Amino acid sequence: MQDYTAKVNEILPSIDFEKKTYEIQLTTSLGEITLEFFPDKAPNHCKNMIALSKLGFYDGIIFHRIIAGFVIQVGCPLGTGTGGPGYQIKAEFNDIPHEEGILSMARTNDPDSGGSQFFICLGRLPSLDNQYTVFGKTKDPESLNIVKKLGSVTTGQGDRPLEEVKIERAKVIES
Repeated sequence: MQDYTAKVNEILPSIDFEKKTYEIQLTTSLGEITLEFFPDKAPNHCKNMIALSKLGFYDGIIFHRIIAGFVIQVGCPLGTGTGGPGYQIKAEFNDIPHEEGILSMARTNDPDSGGSQFFICLGRLPSLDNQYTVFGKTKDPESLNIVKKLGSVTTGQGDRPLEEVKIERAKVIES
């Protein structure tokens, strides 16, 4: 598995929330999802996803875990839920509730173990509040509809979709 630490560290200084706003457009096999960020709440998580997207890290990665009414999860380069970018980032817990359309960082039992895997909530999930770092949300109703469409695919063992669904491309939009 490739270590993205050096490449991400090269990009991070160019991400400037004072001068620009950033969105990520995920082109998935079921449609487009536009994500907007909360840099005032979780700046390092926002910068991390922007940098990984600029590097093409998410292009071709499958949604490896989908639980109807709970979350859609993606970002493992191995497609198993066990991989990452070769580094971990410190949690940035905040007061934003885990609601439908919220973007949050996946992790292990260690709060500071996030890296590249993220999930988007399919409903209100109070048990996740202050346990996982919220760092963005779906931008519009069209994006949320695609998230819901992903959340309704048929899954099998390990909450894995029976038919592969993936991010075809993650594009950073700066303005």
